[in-house]
Amino acid sequence: MPGKAELVALMVEATIGEAPLPGGPRRDWREQLGDWARRLADTFHRHPWLLDATVGPRVMGPRELAWMEQALAALDGTGLSGAERMDAVVLLTGHARGIAQQARAAGPAGDPEAQLSITLGELMRAHGERYPALTAALASVTQYGGQDQALEFGLQRILDGLGLLITQRSN
Repeated sequence: MPGKAELVALMVEATIGEAPLPGGPRRDWREQLGDWARRLADTFHRHPWLLDATVGPRVMGPRELAWMEQALAALDGTGLSGAERMDAVVLLTGHARGIAQQARAAGPAGDPEAQLSITLGELMRAHGERYPALTAALASVTQYGGQDQALEFGLQRILDGLGLLITQRSN
């Protein structure tokens, strides 16, 4: 008789939908993984309950496995071992999950960076002289409109690091 774990797996399957297609043959691993991670973050953002339902040992269905397959397949031919490819997918998933968790914690406004800037701005007005680096960074965010870029900034840094490792493997 199926239990709660099987019911949650079915709910996850129905919610996550089909894995993103890898795109045309000219898309390289970086483009494929970037698109994959953005779609995953969007899925977590639209369905925040998935953040709790998709952690730890559990039953996984074919759609969820297909998402993992797509990310791993994007790294075919890069010279990375299977273990390194799995670690890359875990790293990308963790980044997308972390950004979505922050958005969920921000509540209906959904922009944790803007809320953090407001809170920190108030604190810096009162205590900024004690935190000059933080004060300068916040001033830069305001001046250059750098809020709400954490997903893309982190994603590009992760992909840059993978690119360096792939280059090392090919030499």
